[in-house]
Formats: sequence, C-alpha cells, structure tokens
Amino acid sequence: MRYNQIPNSLFIKNRNNFTARMKANTLAILTSNDVKHNNADDVMGFTQNNDLFYLCGIDQEETLLVLYPDATKKENREILFVKETNEQIKIWDGDKLTKEQATEISGIKRVEWIQDFEKVLQLMAFEADGIYLGHNEHIKRVTHNQQTQQDRMIAWCKEKYPLHEYHRAAKITRDLRLIKSEEEIALMQQAANISVESFKRVLKACKPNMKEYELEAELSYNLIKSGATRHAFKPIVASGKNACALHYNTNDAVCKSGDIILLDFGVCYANYNSDTTRCFPVNGRFAERQKEVYSAVLHCLKEGSKLLKPGVLSSDYETQMAKLVETELIKLGLLKAEDVANQNPEKPLYKKYFMHGTAHHIGLDVHDVGLYSQVLEPGMVLTCEPGIYIPEEGIGCRLENDYLITKDGNINLTEAMPIEINEIEALMNSLS
Repeated sequence: MRYNQIPNSLFIKNRNNFTARMKANTLAILTSNDVKHNNADDVMGFTQNNDLFYLCGIDQEETLLVLYPDATKKENREILFVKETNEQIKIWDGDKLTKEQATEISGIKRVEWIQDFEKVLQLMAFEADGIYLGHNEHIKRVTHNQQTQQDRMIAWCKEKYPLHEYHRAAKITRDLRLIKSEEEIALMQQAANISVESFKRVLKACKPNMKEYELEAELSYNLIKSGATRHAFKPIVASGKNACALHYNTNDAVCKSGDIILLDFGVCYANYNSDTTRCFPVNGRFAERQKEVYSAVLHCLKEGSKLLKPGVLSSDYETQMAKLVETELIKLGLLKAEDVANQNPEKPLYKKYFMHGTAHHIGLDVHDVGLYSQVLEPGMVLTCEPGIYIPEEGIGCRLENDYLITKDGNINLTEAMPIEINEIEALMNSLS
C-alpha cells in the first residue's frame, strides 16, 4: 500500500460501534466494489467500498465481511473473506493478502477464502433472524443501468433466504462515518497537507500559453510523489470563461495572460479525501476587476466559514451564506439593491451569479455520507466553498477550504494553502 498501515484499533472500534447498533440476532454482510472494465481486457482500476473499508481496512477486491455479534459460536461473530492467491495470479498481478496479513490489517482473527463464503454463511444464516446488507445510498448518486456487487448480493440473499428480515447497513454507517475519530482526522490532514504542496507547485509552474492539462500534470506529479492514492476526483483546471462551467474538467484550453484560473482538486490519501479550490492569475498578477471579485468571494469564505459550528442546521447555514454572496454581488455592481428588495423570494436574483451549495460533508467520500437535516456536531468535517461566476466578463471564482467542527467552532484543515492575493502573487513571481 502507498500509505502507512492504519492501526487496526480504528477498525476494531468502528466494528464495535456498528454492531452495537444492529438489531438483536441479526448478521451483516458487507461486500467490496467491482473492478470496472473499459475496453478489451483493460480496467479502470479499483476503488474499495468505503463502508467495507471503514469496518475492516481491507483495500483489495473480492472481499467480504460478515458480522454476527449474537452468534452462538464466538468464531462466527466476525469473519473476513478474501481472495485466495495462486501462482498464476502472482505471475500476472502480484501478491494478494494472506490470511495473516488480512488479520493484521483488520484485527479480525477468523479469515477465510472467498470461495468458501456460501458454505460458511449457510452454517449460521438460519440461526439469525435478519440480515443487514450494504447499498450505495447517497442523495447525489443517480444510477442508470449499473449493477454492483452490492446489488448482486442483495438479490442472492433474498433468493437464498427469502423469509429473513432485511435491514440497511448504510443507515448505520452514514451516522457513524459523519463523526471522524482522531485517526481519521489525521489521515484527512495528511491529504490536506499534500494538497497544499501540490497547489504551491502549480503556482510556481504556471505561465501564459500553457495548456490547462500541463498544470493538471503538475498536480498529479506531486500527488503521486507524496504517497497519495489518487486524485480525489478528476481535477478542474479552468481558465478564463471555462471557470464559469461548474463541473468543467476537459482541461485542454490554453491559459491566456490576463485570465484567472479556477483550480478545484482533491487528494485521496489512505482512502480519506481533501477538497479545495483556489483561483490565481495566469500571468502572476490579478487585474483590478479580478481583485474585486476575488476579494468578494474571499470575504464570503471567511465570514461564511464562521457559521460552521455545532448546533447549526445546514439549510440555515446555506441561507446565511447566500445572503453574504448577495451583498457582495450588489457591491460589485452585478445586482441592484432595489431589485433585490423587490425580488421573487422563490427566484432570487443572486442565482444568476451563484448557483450552488457551499458546504458538503467530506471523509471517505468527497461528498461524504450523512443527512443534511442533521445539525452540525463536533467531529464532522465539511467544506466551505462560495463562488461568483460572471460569464459576460470571463471571470469565475470559487474558494474552498475543509473545516473540522469542534465544540468551540471549527479548525481549517487547509489553513496552510495560500489564499490571500499578496501571497499568491508573491509565490508566482518568486525566483525559486
């Protein structure tokens, strides 16, 4: 693995918290994700099911976890199933985990080969009254004609054991994963630290007439060199008018002198993520209008992030953030105060220049699990990302940090990433 091994005490604690919330005499089955293919025999790579990783720390395909805390036999209370290697697999793909290695990573004593799953489950399934199964539950996920390993497990279990009660594992994990432990915060801080150095590298490399993807390459180099697993998502390197497209990521335009670049990127380290956005001038100097827009967004970030504290409801935070941006739009001459005063509250005028939410949970997923109907609590980590987009001026500006909620307010995990105009210009114009 690219990252230092995580102490298995984290996963033992996570499993204890999970099983404490299970109904009496039920078992849980968590599956790994599929290896996704593209063309011929090529694959897109593998990303672990985050609920499974959260409970056992295994970062390998063809993995299953069975938890049965009320099992009569102690050895049936935690069973990990992993892929058995052979000489052919070793030759083509390299080593897979041994049973001993899987135990060391997860803290689970009983490890079996995955081909024995059905036989082992059969021996205890009828002892249980119900089964918890995983599924990818997320308010922003839209699935079209995709069947996952989780889907296949649900179908198989219901055919094999049709009279059992079924329960949602995600209902438990979405609550547990919201509150980060000290170990998880440390991993997220490491992801943030890598993002800071990666951004500095981009600032020093940026020159007029570069292609956006050349700056993406600078990011990628530093991520890999620093031990990151991958980009948390495909980075946005949007120069000029491209920055007004919220999810632009073709990254193939020329960065022209006089334009500013919106750089939205994240780092995945040990499966935990950062998510940051910065804007900077291609030629190393902000023009006056660019300074005005940038300063307006930075003001909203500084003031809006103060609202991220215990007891705050996400909808109330978003309402107050929208008011902050609305006020800045009036100052910038983009809206008139009298028009705002007489606007239809169902169709606020600010949405012409600011059309997205500004806070999402972050952790094992970039848009992490959790319900936005819950108030903020210590241990949650959220982004804050206000923006102003002016297509007619070719300016799109968004600034984003990651904040850990504490009992006294919050801590900016990305505090070290340059954000003030003077420090960005100084880094871009330094000789080193």
